[in-house]
Amino acid sequence: MNFPHIDPVFLSIGPLQFRWYGLMYVFSFIATYFIIRSEAERRKLPLTKDDVADLVFYGAMGVVLGGRIGYILFYNLGFYLANPLKLLAVWEGGMSFHGGFLGVGVAFLLFSRRKKIPFLTLFDFAGLCSPVGLGLGRIGNFINGELYGRATDVPWGIIFPGSDGVPRHPSQLYEAFLEGFVLFFIVRIMSRRYPATGIAGCSFVAGYGLFRFIVEFFRQPDAQLGFLFSIFSMGQLLSLPMFLAGSFLVYRLAQQRTKP
Repeated sequence: MNFPHIDPVFLSIGPLQFRWYGLMYVFSFIATYFIIRSEAERRKLPLTKDDVADLVFYGAMGVVLGGRIGYILFYNLGFYLANPLKLLAVWEGGMSFHGGFLGVGVAFLLFSRRKKIPFLTLFDFAGLCSPVGLGLGRIGNFINGELYGRATDVPWGIIFPGSDGVPRHPSQLYEAFLEGFVLFFIVRIMSRRYPATGIAGCSFVAGYGLFRFIVEFFRQPDAQLGFLFSIFSMGQLLSLPMFLAGSFLVYRLAQQRTKP
């Protein structure tokens, strides 16, 4: 089937253009604010509304800066070394989840030291909120017609604009469902069943690593990298350690909680 005609720009005011992809970031930051407020109240943490807003700002900066640096280092270092003026051209694309994840970790560590709040508590906040941003972000990728999947003959294969005209997996939607919708409920259920500090954050790390590793088998690898070791993508090599480490930590935290 052909790609549904969706204008990536939802509003134009003179030379200014507002895109659906950017709006998804706005929605995710708003949702993050309310999720953290709710969780802070549930845990009876001394976080004011201004503190939560500051934490969301720290997280946003970590996502943007870490995501950009991660993409440069993990996916296209040679290009940016040859074209240093492109380092800040974020409007041309080029963000990495794994870099953004590390960026949020650094940002939350700084906030933890500033507010004297245990880092693992903030890590749990990140685990509870991240699936929302991931799900909305992948929908934005789909609207942009980017990061599509590998060639396929399944009935729901889509011919994306700018591709080679071959039907491809809508892998953005696979990721939106698994890394967004499904993972959101997994993390929330785990945080309620095992209330040990750190369980929500580690459940997110394990779940994301697993789902991303699976979906990468349907997603077209980055053209400049292709397949590594003739079978895996860079996304898979970065996600597998997340799944293994996250699963181990979830097991240890749950085990400690259930000890008599």
